[in-house]
Amino acid sequence: MKLLHKLVFALALTVQAVGAQAQSYPNKPIRLVCPFPPGGAVDIASRATAHTLSQLLGQPVTVDNRPGAGGNIGAEITAKSAPDGYTLLMTTSGIMGINPALYSKIPFDSIKDFAPVSILVSLNNVLVVNPSLPFKSVQEVIAAAKAQPGKLTYASSGNGTSIHLSGELFKSMANVDMLHIPYKGSSPAVTDLLAGQVNMMFDNIPSSLPHIKAGKLRALAVTGSKRSQLLPDLPTIAEAGVPGYDSYVWFGIVAPAGTPAEIVAKLNAALVKTAATAEFRERLTSQGYEVMSSTPEQMATSIRGEIAKWGKVVKASGAKVD
Repeated sequence: MKLLHKLVFALALTVQAVGAQAQSYPNKPIRLVCPFPPGGAVDIASRATAHTLSQLLGQPVTVDNRPGAGGNIGAEITAKSAPDGYTLLMTTSGIMGINPALYSKIPFDSIKDFAPVSILVSLNNVLVVNPSLPFKSVQEVIAAAKAQPGKLTYASSGNGTSIHLSGELFKSMANVDMLHIPYKGSSPAVTDLLAGQVNMMFDNIPSSLPHIKAGKLRALAVTGSKRSQLLPDLPTIAEAGVPGYDSYVWFGIVAPAGTPAEIVAKLNAALVKTAATAEFRERLTSQGYEVMSSTPEQMATSIRGEIAKWGKVVKASGAKVD
C-alpha cells in the first residue's frame, strides 16, 4: 500500500510539474528547425513564421537550417529533441508523406515521432526551364524527352522532396524518361539551372518567381490543379497536355512526440493568429503561398493522407533512395 501511495504521489508531482511548465511556456527562446538551406521556399516560410511567432509569444524564435537527405536530417534532429516545445520543425508534406516510401531507411516515423501543431501554407510548384532552351510549352518538353530518352535533366531540392516527386509524377504520366539531378535544397538547384548546368526544374514558386519575373527562367506551367494567382497566364500541367496531373505541397509546424498537449494547444493558437496576421499573409501571398491554418487533428489527418497518396506514386515510379 505504501508503494502505491508513493506512485500516486510521484504521478501527482509529475502532472503538477507538466502543468506548471505549460503555464509558464514559453520562458526562453524557441528553435525552429528548417530542414532545407537558406533561400528556398521552406526557409522563406520558416523566417516569416519565426518573425511573427516571436512577436506573439514574447520570446525569440530562431531559424536553424539543417539541410540534407530530403529534409530527413532536420526531421530527425527535431524528433530526438526534448518534447518541451522549445524545438519545432517546419515540415512539409514531402517529408511526412513522400520520404517514408522513398527512403529504404528513414530515421523517424511520421506518425509516431511528432506532435502535429498546424499546417501554415500550401503552394504550387512551377515547371521552369533555362531560357537558352527552345522549349515554349509542356508539349515541346514531352516531345524532346521522347525523341532523346534520358538526355533532358531536371533538378530538385533533394531526393524525396515534392520538387523531385513532381518530376517523377510527370515522367510517369507523360511516359517520358528524364535524368533527375538532386541538390541539397532549392536555392543551389536554381543556381545551377540559371547557369544552364541542368535543363529544368519543378520548383516551388517562391524560389523561382524572382527569376521568372526577371526573364532569367522561362515558366511553362504550374503543377497544381488550379492556376496560380501570381502567374495567372500559365496553364496547369494538366491543361497543358498531361490530363489528371496534380502535385502541390504544404508546410506546417510539428513538435517532438510527447510534447504536453497544453503546449501544443498554445502553439496552435499562436500559429492560427500568425496565419491571420496581415503582415504575415502579405509577406507570403505576394510570393505565391496560400496561407492557411489547421487544428493538430486536421494536420494529423493530412499527414496520413499524404502517406497514402505518395506511397502509390513512389511505388509506381520505381524511385528509391538507399
